[in-house]
Amino acid sequence: MNIPNRLTVLRIFLVPVFILLFYLYRESYISGIVFAVAALTDFLDGYLARKNNQITIFGKFMDPLADKILAMSALIIFVEQGIIYAWPVIIVVFREFAVSGFRLVAATKGTTIAAGKSGKIKTLTQLIGITFILFSHRLYGFDLIFDLGVTLVYISVLLTIVSFMIYLYNNREVIL
Repeated sequence: MNIPNRLTVLRIFLVPVFILLFYLYRESYISGIVFAVAALTDFLDGYLARKNNQITIFGKFMDPLADKILAMSALIIFVEQGIIYAWPVIIVVFREFAVSGFRLVAATKGTTIAAGKSGKIKTLTQLIGITFILFSHRLYGFDLIFDLGVTLVYISVLLTIVSFMIYLYNNREVIL
């Protein structure tokens, strides 16, 4: 297994660590640090895969899935904590399940659909917003960082809708 794929697997394994640390040390930045490290592996694995020409089928499927697992875990925690409403998370979950389903259908037809640029921008916005929220927690008086994080999460929901429409349009031959 190449280094980019190992980073993807590491991201998946960091999710339960992030969740556990969030609940054990709610008033600490430690869960934010773990989340940020996991988010950084997303950018590092993609960079290394392209730079070293190590793009694999595993990476094309698992990298977006690892991102979804990481982001959805944090967003669901934020709903539970009353930080964001459930409806934006439902929209994001719908899009992510639909895209994963379409990728599976495409795979049965022998086609691999990699993440598009709009989806990557959506993910970047989501991960930055979540990180800002985790490093503010309002407990420390950083309301501006918290508010910016929440705003970025809601912007990512809009980008979720836009990227889903672009995804459907760009892959209409494979999906239909």
